[in-house]
Amino acid sequence: VRRLPFLTNTMTSMRGAADVTDQDLGAYEANYKTHKPGIAPQEMVDNYTTWAKDYDKSLCEGRYNGPSICAEEVAARFPSDQRATVKIIDLAAGTGRVGLELHKRGFRNIDALEPSEGMLEVLKETEVYDKSFMEFVGIGQNTVPDGYYDAVVLSGGMGEGHIPVAGIDDMVRMTKAGGLVIIVMRKEYLEYVEEYKGKLEPYMEELEKLKKWQKIGRREVEGYSFGKTGLVFTFKVL
Repeated sequence: VRRLPFLTNTMTSMRGAADVTDQDLGAYEANYKTHKPGIAPQEMVDNYTTWAKDYDKSLCEGRYNGPSICAEEVAARFPSDQRATVKIIDLAAGTGRVGLELHKRGFRNIDALEPSEGMLEVLKETEVYDKSFMEFVGIGQNTVPDGYYDAVVLSGGMGEGHIPVAGIDDMVRMTKAGGLVIIVMRKEYLEYVEEYKGKLEPYMEELEKLKKWQKIGRREVEGYSFGKTGLVFTFKVL
């Protein structure tokens, strides 16, 4: 067991772990490489591609619980008898863990958007996605159709060099009127990621004032990632 000052609070707060193991430390450091301050989007994507084969081992359930948290929120919003036909797109889909969790809960019509080719290769092995887009959200244009999805979901796609505030516009655009946008992210990113600090939630509120969407949920969840508190935002597109 090793301890580093900058990791101590994070790692010792992980559920079921009193100390930081070498495996925990390695996972945290791998994750940090994709979220380090000032990282450019393409560097972020390249780092994910390099990490892709080991990603699920590093960010296993317990270290990263976002996929199950996200899928539970989606399932809470759609009755079981509707789930097979609900059209969902999983943004920043990574290796497809959100899709697998959705599939466990009866969802069968799932697409993916993920800018990393390496992550998409792993995702396709899950065989739970229909269509995939190797594109960004909020950076340039993407080819996801307008007003097509009943739910646009995102877990772990917010962070340094990841989806910018402008990506919210893409999410709204993709969603049918009456459909849902569900965003699961680390709470502390609102405090120190410059792209989001004092900007992300105010923009969400501005879209409410413009009657683009309506907030129907904002809740904190413990043990989201590396023991850190997560946020689950749920909006209905108008």
